[in-house]
Amino acid sequence: MREKPKPQMRIWGMLCHFSALLGWILLYFLVFIGIPLYLLPPLVIWRFRKSQYPWIDFQGKESLNFQITWTLYTLLVMAISLFVVATNFIWVVATNKSNQVQITLDSLLIVFMPLILLILIGQLFVVTFAAIKAYKGQHYRYPLTIRVLR
Repeated sequence: MREKPKPQMRIWGMLCHFSALLGWILLYFLVFIGIPLYLLPPLVIWRFRKSQYPWIDFQGKESLNFQITWTLYTLLVMAISLFVVATNFIWVVATNKSNQVQITLDSLLIVFMPLILLILIGQLFVVTFAAIKAYKGQHYRYPLTIRVLR
């Protein structure tokens, strides 16, 4: 797998990365129905092309590992925010300070929404970079990625 891949293989490798962004667009059109659709396009490409080309197998695994990892990061941020809201509601009920609910929700919007946006923008940048590398036939490993698929 050290030789430079053929152009067709490089295009499919690039599509493994870019297809995740297509999935994000589909996700917004379907208004969060609870299915991580951004995992579906790279999974389909990887699944049907991995046996033909080792290059696409590598690129598909990298793309899926990255998407799964960033999904876990997003879920972690959401879980932390839900924990903060739940503990705040318990505290409000115990102390009868109803104005504290509005303050907490506002602070969550100020802190966690930019964090989620940063995650999405970071994902856009890194996926684009990986797709360009794949198109050039170069190996690229995503940073901060848990290797679920090996």
